[in-house]
Amino acid sequence: MTKSLYIATLESHSGKSLVVLGLMQLLLGKMAKVGYFRPVIDDVEVGEIDNHINTVISHFDLDIRPEEAFALTQSEVVDLFNDDRQGDILDAIIAKYKKLEARFDFILVEGSDFSSDGSIIEFDLNIDIAKNLGIPVILVDNAKGKTLEEFCGNLESAVNTYMQKGIEVLGVVANKVRPENVNLVNDRLVKELKDKTLVSSIPRVKDLAHPTLNEILRALGGKVLFGKENLDNQTGSFGVGAMQLHNYLTHLRENSLVITPGDRSDIILGALQANLSDSYPSISGIVLTGGILPEPSIIRLLEGFETRIPIISVTQGTFDATNAVGNIKSKIYAKSKQKIVTSISLFNTYVDAEQLLERLMTFESKGTTPRMFQYNLVQRAAQEKKRIVLPEGEDDRILEAATELNNLGIVNITLLGSRERIEKKAMKMGLDISALQIINPTESDLFHSYANTFFELRKHKGVNMDMAKDMMQDVSYFGTMMVYKGDADGMVSGAIHTTQHTIRPALQFVKTKPGTSVVSSVFFMCLEDRVSVFGDCAINPNPSAEQLAEIAISSAISAERFGIEPKIAMLSYSSGSSGKGEDVDKVRTATKLVKEKCPHLQIEGPIQYDAAVDPLVGKSKLPDSQVAGQASVLIFPDLNTGNNTYKAVQRETGAIAIGPMLQGLNKPVNDLSRGCTVDDIFNTVIVTAIQAQES
Repeated sequence: MTKSLYIATLESHSGKSLVVLGLMQLLLGKMAKVGYFRPVIDDVEVGEIDNHINTVISHFDLDIRPEEAFALTQSEVVDLFNDDRQGDILDAIIAKYKKLEARFDFILVEGSDFSSDGSIIEFDLNIDIAKNLGIPVILVDNAKGKTLEEFCGNLESAVNTYMQKGIEVLGVVANKVRPENVNLVNDRLVKELKDKTLVSSIPRVKDLAHPTLNEILRALGGKVLFGKENLDNQTGSFGVGAMQLHNYLTHLRENSLVITPGDRSDIILGALQANLSDSYPSISGIVLTGGILPEPSIIRLLEGFETRIPIISVTQGTFDATNAVGNIKSKIYAKSKQKIVTSISLFNTYVDAEQLLERLMTFESKGTTPRMFQYNLVQRAAQEKKRIVLPEGEDDRILEAATELNNLGIVNITLLGSRERIEKKAMKMGLDISALQIINPTESDLFHSYANTFFELRKHKGVNMDMAKDMMQDVSYFGTMMVYKGDADGMVSGAIHTTQHTIRPALQFVKTKPGTSVVSSVFFMCLEDRVSVFGDCAINPNPSAEQLAEIAISSAISAERFGIEPKIAMLSYSSGSSGKGEDVDKVRTATKLVKEKCPHLQIEGPIQYDAAVDPLVGKSKLPDSQVAGQASVLIFPDLNTGNNTYKAVQRETGAIAIGPMLQGLNKPVNDLSRGCTVDDIFNTVIVTAIQAQES
């Protein structure tokens, strides 16, 4: 079962608060701990609380502080978007959401309001948020003022857009439908959407549209004369008291709002008296227009009334005040008990709660987005702080990444190189490296011990002590020896050294894990909407069928350890049994070996790349395959194919390639590309730290 549900809308004033309140009541009846989260809220004054958050937390008595229940304000989102920092928006939302997810059985997530200058980006932003959180959606839209074709067309288009992005739409709610059209709208949506999603239609209820006296006070900038304690009174109909009192009294309805000039003492007193009478309906409040206050004698009389009906004075004339009240878009507040009860009752009446819960129970997330994958990597690395040595400590990129990692407190970093040169560079770059350990191999107290250890390990290969000392002056050998001796938990190198130079020491004395005959590598390819594992793209030029099978098994294990369900595609130039030739036969044999050694793994091979990743092509070429069209682990037949493919995908799609991560060594040593960026180094260190936790 999913742990979350996202409530999104297509526009402002959709009435999604009704859906949120109804769902929260439903979920709290089924689960012990339900949380609430708003990724983006409207801007609020300092010291104030977002109304949605305050209403839900207060009414349901949730164990969440208001500041925990949101990530960003509308202004912050717009500023980040304008600075082309959309990734930072998602990172902030994911970080806040994950903290709540760890505390609660279920999180109800409410999307943004489309109520500010940022509304032009909100539709796409809600899609991105739901996608990156990996949770299903309920879409809510307001039917008021739209034709049947327009309304149903908008909802169908929105459902298709969400689904095309890989987001499950559990239901759509047609809200504020004219009562006589509820069945018509419901039937039309069911017909249009077919079996794509659950459809619910909720009628428009006047009580939810009418503002409270407090909302009127704020909208008109009025002043409270009496009844401040009852400003949360819900208004009903409203009318202008301009006629004779005996005529006006006939127009009073339940919870009527009286709007009248401030000098109409007859209307004011008559309305208050009618409120006390059993013969007339109750009134909710009185608005005095024109900035005119009643005479002192009338004020004195009003002070003696036992009931405290709110009376407010506004500067607007009667006509303008009446229009302003009619234009107020009423909201639900924490003290709006009547509206909350009405909302929950409507939800329970018009939404099939049991069917919705069934859909929630059976929902399974289809994968991990790159943002969520990277967030999870950082969180896992921080759980158990490891020591990572970076031999190329004098490189600018290494220095920048090391400083960022240290500032985040994720790992303990050791830099190898000349302290003088490293500190000089750091000062020039404006970096604080005071917390980083810096070791110059030739000046280290560990140098002679390491040289002696290397001599003992390699003397059978003709290495003497002088040769061992020469080797320990090399930062790659010294760093690898730190890992071997337990003075570091992992090593990352290759920013200025070749792959061979980086991994040769590890092959010489760190050695491979028991039962492993080949060291291989994988890249975590962070594509637009998923993370795939590519192997081997860095180490083995032309692996045999046996080696290819071992690479596939190692890659599947790596994928699983990093939260990716392994579905293995053994790539070749043909799919299925049609292809002939030595190369395709090697892949076919390797696939057979994997099935024999690990029958629990889902694997397909030989298979072409397009059939492996494209559902339509996969279904066409291999209709009975469990892997075709949804492969998450892609094994290339040789280094030439793998290396070129990963670089082509990276450059042409803008994908982030994390790696290569080496597989099969006793302790983690990982290689960088000489064209690596600061982000590449950061990510590879994180991956190495996680590997070290499992060593």
